[in-house]
Amino acid sequence: MAKAPSSRFVCQACGAVHRKWSGKCDDCGAWNSIVEEAAGSEALPKSVAGGGRKIDFVALSGASAEERRLVSGIGEFDRVAGGGLVPGSATLVGGDPGIGKSTLLLQVTAALAQQGPVAYISGEEAVDQVRMRARRMGLAEAPVQLAAATAVRDIVASLDLPDAPLAAVIDSIQTMFVDTLDSAPGTVAQVRAAAQELIRVAKRRGTALLLVGHVTKEGTIAG
Repeated sequence: MAKAPSSRFVCQACGAVHRKWSGKCDDCGAWNSIVEEAAGSEALPKSVAGGGRKIDFVALSGASAEERRLVSGIGEFDRVAGGGLVPGSATLVGGDPGIGKSTLLLQVTAALAQQGPVAYISGEEAVDQVRMRARRMGLAEAPVQLAAATAVRDIVASLDLPDAPLAAVIDSIQTMFVDTLDSAPGTVAQVRAAAQELIRVAKRRGTALLLVGHVTKEGTIAG
């Protein structure tokens, strides 16, 4: 009986799986994007038949709760967000490294913190670095809940509470780490799993989630 391979080679740009390493991905054409991962780093899909609970359907024409959006007061950001962030939604803020994503979202969280608890979780900078940037921007007194963390398990435990924050920034999704996977942070498997876990808790608690994503030189979101 043939032995299952212990590793596989995955393109970090498009997620394509290859039998061996190559300098160029045949699927998307990206160079130097193929990384070796443990074969078990992403579990094979299993049947989900049976064991579930019946979901409740409602009429399309039924009455809806009053639409509520979190408005930052930063005109262009609110416009791009469709008039404000929807509770329980997930928004990916992408751009080249150093373009100002963290600066913009620090302004947004400082503004939203005037309406209720808001969390800013940095996986790239230490708490003191974020504080120094806030001081330079005149936002040092904003009531933002700040943390430096990369373990998704710990972040989920901190957000999955009855008094969950109105909004939470994850800066950046490429630095997040799911400890049930063998692959390194920033790989396709890690980014996908981290995003799924964070989005799941955001929907459950009604937290507007803002995920920072870096763009590669090919113009795609890394991971």
